[in-house]
Amino acid sequence: MKKLLAGSVLAFAALSQAHALTITMNDAETGKSAGTVNVSESEYGLVFTPKLEGIESGGHGFHVHENPSCDSKMKDGENVPAGAAGSHYDPDNTGKHGYPWTDDSHLGDLPLLYVSEDGTAMHPVLAPRLTMNDLEGRALMIHAGGDNYSDSPEKLGGGGARVLCGVIAAS
Repeated sequence: MKKLLAGSVLAFAALSQAHALTITMNDAETGKSAGTVNVSESEYGLVFTPKLEGIESGGHGFHVHENPSCDSKMKDGENVPAGAAGSHYDPDNTGKHGYPWTDDSHLGDLPLLYVSEDGTAMHPVLAPRLTMNDLEGRALMIHAGGDNYSDSPEKLGGGGARVLCGVIAAS
């Protein structure tokens, strides 16, 4: 009986690990680590649980981007930190930024990430439309500003510069 119980515990632990991943988030300009974001599955979608520090307090745009790179890239003659991550993940080619729970917008649009006065982000957010398979070979991005879940008055929610980026490795 003990062997059966021990085997069940090990199988459950392996299953739990198979359905979770940890993404290291680095400063988009310096490459310095700012912490991690743990992603796990729930019956309601993916849960992104940050353990980040050293970020300006307030709300920040938070998105899954299409390419697995945090390298800089030239755009319109200017160097864009983490620009190689591309745009928000949009496999259905909606071309529209929106709420994380609507079906007519980028699949990579996540809820706003809140950073406390002390510069830490610890509160989880829920992405109801994403699966672990959607994340494979992508990047996770945190922007300098907030997100209004619209393309108006500014494109892509108005989050602005890319401040933290993490590559989501293939499993």
